[in-house]
Amino acid sequence: MRSPALTLVLALGCGAVAAQIAGPAVAGLLSDPRFQQARAFIKTDHERFVRELVTLTEIPAPPFKEQRRARAYLEMLKAHGLGDVEMDQEGNVMGVRKGTGGAPMLAVLAHLDTVFPEGTDVKVKREGTRLMAPGVGDDTRGLALMLSVIRAMNAGKLTTAGDVLFVGNVGEEGEGDLRGVKFLLHRGKYKDRIKRFLAIDGGDQGGITRAGVGSKRYRVTYKGPGGHSYGAFGLVNPAYAMAAAIARFSDLQVPSSPKTTFNVGAVAGGTSVNSIPSEVSMDVDMRSESCAELKKVDDAFLEIVKGSVADENRARSTREGRIQVDPKVIGERPCGETSMEAPIVHTTVAVVQAFGLKPALSVSSTDSNIPMSMGIPALTIGRGGPGGRSHSPDEWTDVEAGGVAKSVEVALAIILAVAG
Repeated sequence: MRSPALTLVLALGCGAVAAQIAGPAVAGLLSDPRFQQARAFIKTDHERFVRELVTLTEIPAPPFKEQRRARAYLEMLKAHGLGDVEMDQEGNVMGVRKGTGGAPMLAVLAHLDTVFPEGTDVKVKREGTRLMAPGVGDDTRGLALMLSVIRAMNAGKLTTAGDVLFVGNVGEEGEGDLRGVKFLLHRGKYKDRIKRFLAIDGGDQGGITRAGVGSKRYRVTYKGPGGHSYGAFGLVNPAYAMAAAIARFSDLQVPSSPKTTFNVGAVAGGTSVNSIPSEVSMDVDMRSESCAELKKVDDAFLEIVKGSVADENRARSTREGRIQVDPKVIGERPCGETSMEAPIVHTTVAVVQAFGLKPALSVSSTDSNIPMSMGIPALTIGRGGPGGRSHSPDEWTDVEAGGVAKSVEVALAIILAVAG
């Protein structure tokens, strides 16, 4: 979810500044013999990258059921020489690559979960250099990329000033509500040490997410006495109250800039065609690039819900009971942003430019929302591609050797430059 106008303005405003401040340091990194050694290794590592990508893709990771893939990824991290490899209480798996000291910890994440429900066929099909399967790109390719980066760091004997925490996290998609990153940064053992944050997600490596779209989601349940559609006609009806709320909500005016949206995505309830329902519900999603605008929509929605109940209780008989409503929050992603002047932005843009890519800074909804909302410098960077049809059964990613090598090199350079 990106704002094209904002992307263009930010990209134009940031490029010159980044080149001035971070360009020379990035050029020095890329010309370092150790980095060149890592690049040479990356070219030999292609088959393993593809093999691990296929292996991970074919381990289902439905929302809230990422355990099998998490255990497999944990063993992969152990095989890469990281320290303190473990699974936390939320199901995130992680390991630390120690730095030389003198710089804060950098967390690098790719998410384990996919959007696909249990029972989805995740067998990978191959046509030339194209791999096709649900979740093969988002974000399984990010997981495989992270392993390749660790191997390249080891092969080049590359060191960083700060410790780097590599994480395969749970709960990024849908109703997972960023639970993995929320635990990592609010309750996890490294919560006070992580001072910089990179999420690997999205495709194009020129795309850099530096601001988070906030969202609020509700399941709103209306309850009433119910009854026979003929015999109890005239009693209050929760379906009418909910319908009135939906109609009023649909008329709400929101700004196009900052982009603000709302949606009623699912409705449920009732017993039969000839029964006044005793319970109905709707699932509602609201989003905005602006924290202030998101709050306005949220406040307006709750007033609409409250008013719909009062109106229905006035309009019909309450002799058997009144309409009640329970708007329950089922998801909340906070807004946030990383300053255009933050070194992590300058550095990442400079790396992207050094590889001949065009940087495009954008606003989206990713794991980086959480650190951004906490004031931790954070970005979401691409995993490379090309690829397409994300979140669909025919999702695909291209694993042509030259393209894969470049994507690993770009990610490696960004991580090294940010970690110091």
